[in-house]
Amino acid sequence: MSAFLQQLPALIGVVIGALGSYLAVVRGDQARFRRERAARWEERRFAVYADWAQALKQQVALTYRVAAHFGNDPHPHPLTPLEAEPLLAEVQTAREPHGEALILLGSPEVVERGRAWIVAVLEMERFVREGTRDPEAWQVLLERQRAGREGYYAAVREDLALPPGHSARWPLPVTPGS
Repeated sequence: MSAFLQQLPALIGVVIGALGSYLAVVRGDQARFRRERAARWEERRFAVYADWAQALKQQVALTYRVAAHFGNDPHPHPLTPLEAEPLLAEVQTAREPHGEALILLGSPEVVERGRAWIVAVLEMERFVREGTRDPEAWQVLLERQRAGREGYYAAVREDLALPPGHSARWPLPVTPGS
């Protein structure tokens, strides 16, 4: 019995070491799983944010073209409201799933900034649907839309811990005769 008692501390040490080793591996695996899961969701959120913005920008581009038809915007490829109607319906339909994904996965701040941006875009669309001819009022709407886009991108960058980005406000070169 005394031989067993002499080896008991070593046996207890082996058991404690094995248990500690097991716990360290389990905790490491759990931490790695949480990091990988967070990275996957971050990638998904980035894709949702980018897809929604791209879908909304298609709608913005169409409103620019219709506004050019009425003389409100200098877009080089004007589009009549009749020609634009099916295109606008198509981009709105295509945007809807992206909007739902944004609501589902987006942070509250990003969703709120996205709402502000789309409200400005919808006001631009209403402006051109009404056939308004007022370049100054159009410029006010453009500024609201650009501010909405800037706010959305700033919220996305903050949510994804990205560095500050460009405002995307590029001055257009002055063309002769303008």
